[in-house]
Amino acid sequence: MPSDPHPFPLHDETTAPPAAAAALAATRKNFGMIPNLERVMASAPPLLEAYSRAWDLFDTTTLGEVERQVVYLTANFENDCAYCVPWHTLLAMKAGMSPKAIEALRSGSRIPDAKLEALRTFTRTLIANRGKAVAADLEAFYAAGYSPTQVLEVILGLAVKLMSNYTNSVAATPLDPQPAPFRWKKPLIPPRDA
Repeated sequence: MPSDPHPFPLHDETTAPPAAAAALAATRKNFGMIPNLERVMASAPPLLEAYSRAWDLFDTTTLGEVERQVVYLTANFENDCAYCVPWHTLLAMKAGMSPKAIEALRSGSRIPDAKLEALRTFTRTLIANRGKAVAADLEAFYAAGYSPTQVLEVILGLAVKLMSNYTNSVAATPLDPQPAPFRWKKPLIPPRDA
């Protein structure tokens, strides 16, 4: 058991294990800084590399920028990630998502846009049912205009979020200054229907 009161240090390129230095440098180049999530992940270079690569791959899917943020914010809400919701609120704003859709995702409620709501519902179904989707779930997703390829792309987005949400949960990652205006705490909501 670690005796260090901070077993998950916030690394940078000078303190991280050598295998993580390149990924941290790339993150700094892409973001203009290194978010605390990546600084924590740097203690496990394979995790940081997998997360960074999966993030980049999700950006190449057929899902648009706003749609990718719907997947991310839905997972962040369902997994109660107080670190990721503020960050993805900021990223959703930058992507041009409507304020009403952002607020709906932050509160776990329906998105006014029917297609984005279908994406949120399908994403939430996969999370709630541990990847099990019945034919009716898939048909509703397809009826909204999505494809079987996009079913698989949502799974990629959820893999990205599993890495970040779980890391933030165990490490209690401190929120960075950039998304601090969008701090978030999961609202109390009634239990889901069985």
